[in-house]
Amino acid sequence: MAHLHDSGRRSLLKTSLIAGGLSAGGLLSIDAFAQGKARINMQLGWIVGVNQIGEVVAKRLGFYEQEGIDFAIQPGGPNIDGVAIVASGRYELGQVSSSPSVMLAVSQGLPIKCFAVGAQKHPFTFFSLAKNPVRKPADLVGKRVGLPSTAAVLLRALLAKNKIPEKEVKVVTIGADMSPLLTGQVDVVTGWLTSTTALKVLGPERVDLTLWDSGVKLYALPYYASTKTLETQPKVIEAFLRATARGWQHVKANRDEAVDLLVKEYPNLKREDERVAADVMLEYSFGGLAQTQGWGAMDPAVWQEQISMYADLGQFTARTPKVEDVLWLDGLKASAAARMKA
Repeated sequence: MAHLHDSGRRSLLKTSLIAGGLSAGGLLSIDAFAQGKARINMQLGWIVGVNQIGEVVAKRLGFYEQEGIDFAIQPGGPNIDGVAIVASGRYELGQVSSSPSVMLAVSQGLPIKCFAVGAQKHPFTFFSLAKNPVRKPADLVGKRVGLPSTAAVLLRALLAKNKIPEKEVKVVTIGADMSPLLTGQVDVVTGWLTSTTALKVLGPERVDLTLWDSGVKLYALPYYASTKTLETQPKVIEAFLRATARGWQHVKANRDEAVDLLVKEYPNLKREDERVAADVMLEYSFGGLAQTQGWGAMDPAVWQEQISMYADLGQFTARTPKVEDVLWLDGLKASAAARMKA
């Protein structure tokens, strides 16, 4: 599963959207909520996997239907700009891999806001082997780090946070394949701890250093919608949050059944791998703030820390957004009771 860190360079598209006026076409279906049924398309930035197991379970068990929602997942891919699709009004909401994608889009004027997060900590991790381990950020000095070009900013953030000069680390651009670590081409590879299929090749000698534990506290799997949808259809978003939280809660309590439902919906997935990944994913979904505030919760202070860090790294080519530009918390507040029923 590819988890691409979106570049956020969408100025041409942003200009065309603003110049042409944002299409409201995609909002027509959501307006039907008043008549008893709202169509919600959730645009992903990647193909479907265990990261969406809660939504799949909620759909197959009728939780969305009970909330008056006709729900569908729209898979993404390398040539699909999900943020632009949702900002234009074509689809009602979306989910990206990493919180900086939302911040960068907002900084460039795209009218979206994040209204919940699927993972309380980012699963992005630096993997090494026991014979040449990287157990703390300082261990990266002198190492060859293999990572996709889209993830380079995550490495830069880690080095800046830990005051390690970039010249002390050699970056080698690789794809999602972990084998360069095994063949000795690099000393470190990167990926998500939830990508259990890809990680199997590294075996029991694998050593993990997570981005979060290195001091770079990013959220993963943020849910977002256009500001127009959030302003005009808040009840639909609240209903979505209630149904989705219920789906994730069901996964937590019924893991084998949940993985069966996921594989039935997406037969290309390997049940054995997804069952292992589900346990890992649930730790991210229900850890941290979710333990006290329920599934989907997020902390404005963590977002502020992210914004400040990315501003320090010079990542905002237009303007530095404020927290209130990036977040919409009304839906979480309104759905709090339902989300706490874990």
